[in-house]
Amino acid sequence: MDAVNITSTKKLANGVEMPRLGLGVWKAKDDEEVINAVKWAIETGYKSIDTAAIYKNESGVGIGLKESGVKREEIFVTTKVWNDEQGYDTTLAAFDESLKKLQLDYVDLYLIHWPVAGSYKETWRALENLYKAGRAKAIGVCNFHEHHLRDLMADAEIMPMVNQIELHPLLNQLPLRHFCQEHGIAVEAWSPLGQGNLLSDERLVAMGQKYGKTPAQLIIRWDLEHDIITIPKSVTESRIKENAEVFDFELTAEDKKAIDELHTGERFGTNPNEFDKKRMF
Repeated sequence: MDAVNITSTKKLANGVEMPRLGLGVWKAKDDEEVINAVKWAIETGYKSIDTAAIYKNESGVGIGLKESGVKREEIFVTTKVWNDEQGYDTTLAAFDESLKKLQLDYVDLYLIHWPVAGSYKETWRALENLYKAGRAKAIGVCNFHEHHLRDLMADAEIMPMVNQIELHPLLNQLPLRHFCQEHGIAVEAWSPLGQGNLLSDERLVAMGQKYGKTPAQLIIRWDLEHDIITIPKSVTESRIKENAEVFDFELTAEDKKAIDELHTGERFGTNPNEFDKKRMF
């Protein structure tokens, strides 16, 4: 496990180094809330910010990046194309709009947000062209089950480099993680804290007391030790800092296994086989 500090990265299949820990900004308001969250994260040492067109806060993320004073090449920015903009031409137009809002010349990672049936292959063709043009340094998908990945990869010229999925101790996604590993696809967890539902889990609270750590810190550490890229969301300065204080301890094999065994298959978001493309999550 190579995550030794906040700047630790995972090498994607194309050689791009992606930070193992990042800040997610889902539900952060497109005003001082997201601007400050981005600036606090960068001050703390985060090197990765994850947004999406549907979050409606790309403009604030762009302002936060500018105001932080960080050099563009030192920060890894991810955004995503939303469902109703999928398709070849509409994806290219959506990408241009995202870049404009972010005030960037390129993104480090561009993702298909959900596997919209009948659209995601044409969307992927657009992503391949953005990648070839250097406008997206890496490309990938979100919320793709194995059958979606197999279908996409059957016709893809370039394989997805990342699959960002709902993943937390109650939904450890082990079979999908194994499939992705076999095919050189990095796994990234969204809602790694179960949308906050795991922060009061008595088992994690008790385990955390042994380490002097919170349940959130235990889960983030568990992600890192399983080679899972993780992007906990927060707009609170103290939480953003706390979520990064996970490099000064290691889980015992027994505790790591105990967290593995919390799996029940419970989702807090939508199952990708059942989602309505007009719905957010």
